[in-house]
Amino acid sequence: MRLAFIGGTGHQGFGLALRLAAAGHHVIIGSREEERAVKAAEEAEEILAEHGYEDVTVEGRENSDAAAEAEVVFLTVPFFAVIDTVKAIRDSLDEDAIVVDVTVPLETAVGGKPTRLIRPWAGSAAETVQSLVNNPVVSAFENVSAESLRDLEKEVKCDVVVCSDHEDAKRTVMELAEEIPGVRAIDGGPLENARIVESITALLISLNMRYGKEDVGIRFTNL
Repeated sequence: MRLAFIGGTGHQGFGLALRLAAAGHHVIIGSREEERAVKAAEEAEEILAEHGYEDVTVEGRENSDAAAEAEVVFLTVPFFAVIDTVKAIRDSLDEDAIVVDVTVPLETAVGGKPTRLIRPWAGSAAETVQSLVNNPVVSAFENVSAESLRDLEKEVKCDVVVCSDHEDAKRTVMELAEEIPGVRAIDGGPLENARIVESITALLISLNMRYGKEDVGIRFTNL
């Protein structure tokens, strides 16, 4: 599949781009500045080659151009940039494209702590994105650490909860998630449940800080 990572020069987006390029997908890294995107794409190809992934395709594009070319568009920008970013790319989206929201409304968006959430008017970051686009929106990957994603030598020890009001889109994203070694996709139900999933990220950040870690994840038992 052709996958775009809007804001893919950041840690989370770059890590996801690496993992899904390694899985064989055509990856397009997006940025507000095409030059930055191109440099990130070149870096990604170098990292992948070092780990034995030679036959990969990673390109860099300006965000709108990246969104226009993709079947699945991952939104991996900080929450404070979500609204402006979505408005900038929404007219470029193919009508059948799936938008995957990876953002979390942390208090850092208003100068606060990374261990606290702010509550968007729509209820969650994912629901805010859905209010801005006609495409199916899926919430996923908020609880996976960027450090785990970038370390291609290790499996990602984390379940990924996937929420959406669009069942086919949810299933597509769950299948993509399980192409990442170590990841198990969990059907998290409707998009409104993203409110709960996003809040777990703040807890994981707090645990990382308390225990001096960078890659704390979550697992659900007996499923």
